Amino acid sequence: MSKYAIAFVLMISGLTTKAQLYAPADKMATPETRALYYSMQRLVGAGVLFGHHDDTAYGVGWRYDADRSDVKSVTGSYPAIYGWDLAKIEHDSIHDINSIPFQLQKQLVKDAYNRGGINTFCWHMDNPANGKTAWDTTKNTPKTLVAGGAYHDAYITYLDRAAAYLKELKGPDGEAIPILFRPFHELTGSWFWWGKKQNTPDELIALWQFTVDYLRNTKKLHNLLIVYSVADFDSEAEFMERYPGDDYVDFIGFDNYCTQSVNVYQTRLDKRLSIIDAIATSHHKRACLPETGYVEIPQPDWWTSVLLPTLSRHKISYVMAWRNGNDHHYYVPYPGQASADDFVKFFNSGQTMFQNRLTGLGVYGKPVFSIK
Repeated sequence: MSKYAIAFVLMISGLTTKAQLYAPADKMATPETRALYYSMQRLVGAGVLFGHHDDTAYGVGWRYDADRSDVKSVTGSYPAIYGWDLAKIEHDSIHDINSIPFQLQKQLVKDAYNRGGINTFCWHMDNPANGKTAWDTTKNTPKTLVAGGAYHDAYITYLDRAAAYLKELKGPDGEAIPILFRPFHELTGSWFWWGKKQNTPDELIALWQFTVDYLRNTKKLHNLLIVYSVADFDSEAEFMERYPGDDYVDFIGFDNYCTQSVNVYQTRLDKRLSIIDAIATSHHKRACLPETGYVEIPQPDWWTSVLLPTLSRHKISYVMAWRNGNDHHYYVPYPGQASADDFVKFFNSGQTMFQNRLTGLGVYGKPVFSIK
């Protein structure tokens, strides 16, 4: 471990010497998963971990190039958090929802883990009631998926296929790679089959608890840290209305994009982060911002004048920008993009953490020496 890494470990240890660390919700969490959760608690205040969805799979003007990332091309470093999607695994598809071959995705997850990075999965799961997309809201689906429901067997098939895939994500010593698993994301919205208009709070809670219990207890997946992530909310009561309980959650957060005016985005983001700061403290969880961004990033100083000062006022564990799908749908800059220079300032601020700062910390309880 480098002198820099040793010094940094000592620094973050000092930040939390008097702070109590809380165990994962899964009492049988693997050693690596437990170590990661403790590490992410210790790192709060040392720099918000920055992530990007599908970062190493494709970017603006490229796809499936080895050792490539738009984040890395601009800053010289990979992000600290790598976002992925399980969508289409429920059909035994060879490609995910964004056309990444699952065999490639699996390798990229392993690569991220081997360099000391952190992987997170969402799941735009197709509707088990009819096989249509996650955006199909024609049925009140959640209540039909738990035991005794009309589509329970179909849902079990979906979960079994996902579990089989997740079990294949192993490190070099055969250990299960820890995953930040974010099911039923944006659940306070109305655009997914699990959304607010498609179920009651009790129905969604029952589905959430059944899903986590099945993956943990039946499929023996003890490498999942569970992320409860909503969409819009304006109060603690609204945020907690569908909360499944502390035994089923490790991180709490919300998705919040800059889609109106920048001022509205910043004001709303600050208010919502304040709300979950308080909830995270009282429930002994970690707060996060699992999806955010400004499509095409038209404001050249958006990273340091809008996002960074807002995040810095809060005890947030990680933030993840959405994917770089093409040259008119991207959320982090690529070389030459208008905000690229400002993104480098964001990277160098000392208030953020990318892979270059994360690797030497050994967040899984063991040293890592390569960031390739």
